[in-house]
Parts: sequence; structure tokens; C-alpha cells
Amino acid sequence: MSEDSGAHPPNWYPDPYGRHEYRYWDGGVWTEHVSSHGRTAVDPPLMPGQVPAGEHHAAQVQRQVQLQAGVAPAQQGGGHLLAEPVLVVNQKAKVFEMESEFAIYDQHGRQVGAVRQVGQSAAKKAARLLTSLDNFMTHKFQIVDLAGNVVLQITRPAKVMKSTLHIQDGTGAQIGSVVQKKLIGKINFDLMAGGQVVGAITGENWRAWNFAVRDASGAEIGRITKTWSGLAKTMFTSADNYVVQIHRPLPEPLRSITVASSLCVDTALKQQGGGFN
Repeated sequence: MSEDSGAHPPNWYPDPYGRHEYRYWDGGVWTEHVSSHGRTAVDPPLMPGQVPAGEHHAAQVQRQVQLQAGVAPAQQGGGHLLAEPVLVVNQKAKVFEMESEFAIYDQHGRQVGAVRQVGQSAAKKAARLLTSLDNFMTHKFQIVDLAGNVVLQITRPAKVMKSTLHIQDGTGAQIGSVVQKKLIGKINFDLMAGGQVVGAITGENWRAWNFAVRDASGAEIGRITKTWSGLAKTMFTSADNYVVQIHRPLPEPLRSITVASSLCVDTALKQQGGGFN
């Protein structure tokens, strides 16, 4: 939601600045009142929305799409995250990762948005640095366009074994969920909306590097392909790269659920040791 969104009533909405989970909109401007994990605070909105900038050149992204993922050029989607048939998700390389950040490109290498992690406390950042306990904590992400507007948001609640993602739109309205089906064997997830299964994400190998996205009838509607990030990144950082292909226009809420789960499939589901836990 942008500053000129006067049509929205006063309420709590996802923080467009990316520093907290929610910020209060008084009907005309964003206020200093913020909230994360149910705790309110004051943080003046002094900076514009922060959009993680990509580190990849257009030629690198095109090589990922065409050579590594084997995706043929598709019709352009107009530059909007929910309309592009091919999205490339490249994680910002960090030796010590305190907050996950992904740049999102179209098939031609133009950045069209980003994924940013929000609402992290100092204690959680310390846990990420010193232990692996953050795997069992709640994680929240925003998918934003280049203007910093929140398009979708994802919550992965604290887990012990199986993962679940809850997906909301830019105003916080619930869209659906992604639910892990089993712990042993190839990783599979149900795409849920309104209590019904509307699709699935199915792992195609034991290391969970490639996925097929299917609708409720079992027809393939998309693919998620992990691409090589380079020896240095693979050995010394946690960066991961993916190509997401949507085969045809999809109805809502299946489109938003498919895009959201595909863009956050690695970080939100916590990849460890080559597979998802």
C-alpha cells in the first residue's frame, strides 16, 4: 500500500518499510506506531520502503533461465510479480545471514521485486548467528514490488517437524496455506485455500532441488528449478537461486499461493543439508 492509498481505512497493515511486521495507517499517512510478534512500539517512518537490490547482471539471469533451468523465452507479463510467467529468485549472498533477502527478476534479468524477512528480534538474530535454533522459530517474509509495496506476505510458524506456510495479501487478508505432507521420502506440500486442497508442490528428487507445481486435478501448472550459484557461494555462503516457471495464467487464489510458495520455498521452509526439514 502506497502513501496515496487514501481508500484504505485506518488499520494495521504490513509495514511498507520492512522494519516491522505491521505499521498503523491512519487513513492518510503511515504513523510511528508499529507491531511485531504482538508487541507494539514506536518507530517513525523516516525512510522509504527498503527493497533489497539484486546482485546479478541481466546476462547472468538469462543464463540461469535458458541454460541452467532450460526454460524457453515466454511472453512478457508486464513487469508485475503476479503476471510474469517466469521469475528468477536469487538470494543475496551473506557469509553470516541475519535476515534473508532475495531479489526477484523477470526472464530478461530486470528486477521486478524482492523477498525480505521482517519482524526479527535481536534474540532471533543472535540465534541465527550462534545456533541452528532459528529453524524452530516463527519466520515472516514480505514479497514487495520495486516501489516497496507489499504484494504478498508469508508466515512460517514455529515448527518441530513438518512445515506450514500461511499466505496473506498485501493488506494482511488470509489467502491460503502450504502444508508439508510427510517427513520421509520426497518432499510434498498441499496448497490449501478455504479448507480445500487447490494444488500441490511435489519434489522430483530426494535432495528436493526441483519441484513440480500441480493444480487440484494433478495437471502440472509450474516448475521450480534450483540453479547453480557458483562454487564460492555454495561453499562459503547460504545463497540459493531458483527459476520459477508458471505454465499458464492461473485463477486466484491459486496464482498468489503458487507465486508466494515458490518464491520462498528455500528460506521459508528452511533447507538444510540439501533437503527441506
